[in-house]
Amino acid sequence: MREVEQDAAPENVSDTGSIVRLIGFKEYYQQSAAKTVEAIAREVFEHCIWYFLRPGGAPDVIVSDDDDSISLRGLLDDSGYSKTTRATLDIKGKQFDLLGLRLKSSARNLSPRLHWCAANRVVKDESISGKIPGLYGRLKDEDSTEFRYVCYLSSQFLDDHVRSDRTEFDLPERVPGEALIDEPSLDDIRQGVFAEISRSLAGPLASAQQAGRERIQQFVSAKAPKYRPLINKIESCGITIDPSIKDQDLELELHRYSQKIEAEMLAEGQAIFAESTGERLEGYDERLTKYLETVTEFNQSDLANYVFRRRMTLDILDKLIQSDGDSNYAREEDIHKLLFPMRKDSNEVDRDASNLWILDERLVFHDYLASDKPFRKIDIVDDDSLNRPDVLATRVIEPDSPVLTAEGKKLPLQSIVVVELKRPMRDDATEDKNPIEQCLNYVGRVRAGNAKTARGRPIPRTDESPAFCYVIADLTPTMVNRCKLSNLTMTHDGMGYFGFIEPHKAYIEVISFDRLLNAAVERNRAFFDKLGLPSS
Repeated sequence: MREVEQDAAPENVSDTGSIVRLIGFKEYYQQSAAKTVEAIAREVFEHCIWYFLRPGGAPDVIVSDDDDSISLRGLLDDSGYSKTTRATLDIKGKQFDLLGLRLKSSARNLSPRLHWCAANRVVKDESISGKIPGLYGRLKDEDSTEFRYVCYLSSQFLDDHVRSDRTEFDLPERVPGEALIDEPSLDDIRQGVFAEISRSLAGPLASAQQAGRERIQQFVSAKAPKYRPLINKIESCGITIDPSIKDQDLELELHRYSQKIEAEMLAEGQAIFAESTGERLEGYDERLTKYLETVTEFNQSDLANYVFRRRMTLDILDKLIQSDGDSNYAREEDIHKLLFPMRKDSNEVDRDASNLWILDERLVFHDYLASDKPFRKIDIVDDDSLNRPDVLATRVIEPDSPVLTAEGKKLPLQSIVVVELKRPMRDDATEDKNPIEQCLNYVGRVRAGNAKTARGRPIPRTDESPAFCYVIADLTPTMVNRCKLSNLTMTHDGMGYFGFIEPHKAYIEVISFDRLLNAAVERNRAFFDKLGLPSS
């Protein structure tokens, strides 16, 4: 046996250690990186905390900057973490040790995490946010102090199955069917860990789930009433959300659940109607009743969504007609686009894209409508003019219709609607730019322009076609003057003028933006009130 000799300690050697220099540290990371000694120490400590708590501990690590220094070992005794819970789990005959920590002074708002440990080190970690109902970013303990939960899992079983590079485990994610060897898969282990976490955090998780339910109720009541008829079914599906979730993310989550419910409803409907033609099984009537209730709830949801879109559209209009603080107003085309897409006609735009109901609900039922298109490109008239009505609509009244049909008439009449828009508070309604005169000229062109229906059938030329002209403009001095010169009558609220121009056989209505908005709100008030939406 050979004797081992130890050399004497070398002379003139300074303290041992390592120095790490951050060279080329990118500016983006510099701005978000911790900079104080305390912040850096806590970041390092929380990243390596298990090494301090495992058997054997960790080496003493000191973070220093000039005269300020913090020992990571010393953080074990302060508020770096408030509470530890230890548990031993038996999963398919294998023993696992779980250490749970409630971190109160986390420098970063990280998600709750599960750390898998083996061979005396952390092999991998994963976020468990949302995998346990109520477990998201931060929870509150019994004295309402916020904390972030992390846990560390260790086991001789994991030691035996860690790969040689100690970056993963030689274990299946899950074992479908009946396994030849009854050993836990990663999914089996997770489910056991989640059950223990649910037990140890029962109080904080219950509070978080209640806060999530309140967040959903508040969002549905204020911003998404279309889900109100479905909310009981969505909650029965087990939805849980982070109380701090953003509105757009919550909308997507509710939509996902409603789609799932709708898919189940359609499948159930097919099954029920398939049974209706044959021998009905026991419980058929109850299933049919439940199915019809779900259909009714979805119909109510669709109606609520429709009404809510109207409320939001009116809110947008309200903002467009206000000044920006510097006496500047929205452009005419911005309001035009809200009512109907520009340079389009009804053959190019889906009916749902139109908001002309703001002006008149009857405009939805037009035969043809053109928006900001020159006469030469309007299909229902033969006119080469480049003049562009803001909105031109026609409605063909068939001869058997009792509305506006004279006795003995066998050919269709045409109702003409012209809408002219002006920029809010624009005060240039002079003789050369008279919007009332513009509307009447457009009516004359349609009457004289070899008009056709949207299907291309000719409509006989006649001056008897009913014509309705709407001028949407604020009642500036020049606009009021145009109304008086046209012998129009002021409305009872003083926010508009109306009258019948006999030579043109046309009804004229001049509507201020405030009157337009108020009238639309009043027509829809009952629906808004039913959904709990503000009417003003």
